[in-house]
Amino acid sequence: MTDSPKPAAREGSLDAPTRHPIPWKSDDFYDKGKLHAELERVYDICHGCRRCVSLCDAFPTLFDLVDESETLEVDGVAKADYNKVVDQCYLCDLCYQTKCPYVPPHEWNVDFPHLMLRAKAVQFQDGEIGAARKLMTNTTSVGKLASIPVVSEAVNASNKSGGVRKLLDKQLGVHPDANVPTYHSKTARKTYKRGVPLPESTPVTAGPTRGTVAIFVTCYGNYNMPAVVQDLVAVLRHNNVAVKLIEQEQCCGMPKLELGDLESVERYKNANLPVLDTAVREGWDIMAPIPSCVLMFRQEIPLLFPDDAAVARVKQHIFDPFEYLMHRHKSELLSTEFKAPLGKIAYHAPCHQRVQNIGPKTKQVLELVPDTSIEMIERCSGHNGTYGVRSDTYEKSLKILRPVARKAAKAEPDHVASDCPMAADHIAHGMKLADDASAHAGVHPISLLRQAYGI
Repeated sequence: MTDSPKPAAREGSLDAPTRHPIPWKSDDFYDKGKLHAELERVYDICHGCRRCVSLCDAFPTLFDLVDESETLEVDGVAKADYNKVVDQCYLCDLCYQTKCPYVPPHEWNVDFPHLMLRAKAVQFQDGEIGAARKLMTNTTSVGKLASIPVVSEAVNASNKSGGVRKLLDKQLGVHPDANVPTYHSKTARKTYKRGVPLPESTPVTAGPTRGTVAIFVTCYGNYNMPAVVQDLVAVLRHNNVAVKLIEQEQCCGMPKLELGDLESVERYKNANLPVLDTAVREGWDIMAPIPSCVLMFRQEIPLLFPDDAAVARVKQHIFDPFEYLMHRHKSELLSTEFKAPLGKIAYHAPCHQRVQNIGPKTKQVLELVPDTSIEMIERCSGHNGTYGVRSDTYEKSLKILRPVARKAAKAEPDHVASDCPMAADHIAHGMKLADDASAHAGVHPISLLRQAYGI
């Protein structure tokens, strides 16, 4: 009897991608020698492939370092320069999702975003992250302060002042030309402090949805776009879905994750999960209007805390809004009685939504509206939290944005939309910088759906 030959190594993988739990509490995770060894291994694989060069500035930075080295290989790059690559990764996940042929379960086991997360965590632990960036990612604290009546008016006025913007550039590293969000004194939570009325008839289950939604409002939804939360509530109630807001919440943790501050992610998780899990146990589904927040509870927190039963339960019952609505539509529970067409929509599919593998549900729902067409854009906008506003990365963000803004402009749209409101605003910002006559303010698709319903 002879031994069976070992299968040859394959170029790429035909197996479904998977993610490994992140061992962030182990000593090895923060060991610089072991981190540099893994960075060198993965950088070498990326150097030999290079199909991700068009996604963001992390890969051009890496390839330039290699091409300018004495050996023209990764071994010629100084380890002190490894973080130059890390600093350009904003964890959009597109390389893992759309380009890399070596993601697990391939034997080379390349998960570039989570390797960058590890490197960012080491940077943070070593005190390499400045106070300004820490402040910029304290979205709950900043939002509470900036949404105080009178203060919100002052903040919004200051953001339009050239002198104040130069000061922000100097003190906080916010680029004076970057588009920054507006703050509202009447937050989403203040709007619904007395609760949301229940629908007239009993909600009905449809597929994995239970017809009862507890909205995780999110920092951005509460302080920067309360009208979108109102639109989401209106659309769900119009479709006989019982709605309430999660009683209390902290930031989902994505801004701190992107910073490598995993201890803060854990603190937020410990505050949020008991409330979310209680809602799930009481029969409520969870929904958030921002894809990044859904991704945190669906992917990142489960990988950081793989043995937490509450985390697993919430993961199974949190939904993207249009994913939820499409489940309702498949069971003929979504109203298709629309009163207004939407015309031409330049629709950007956010990276953090695409990586959830839910498909183009936003596009599919909006196409139910008569006399409506969608120009879909599946490319990163380059905003990604603070990357699109920081002085050191704003110009690079614009470089990533330009192809997206050009495609949106070419569509000559009536609306520029993205499920990520920051991406929508960034695309509109890019169109205005190009003096595009069709430039519009960015809009959330759920607001367009409410407009189509005429409610």
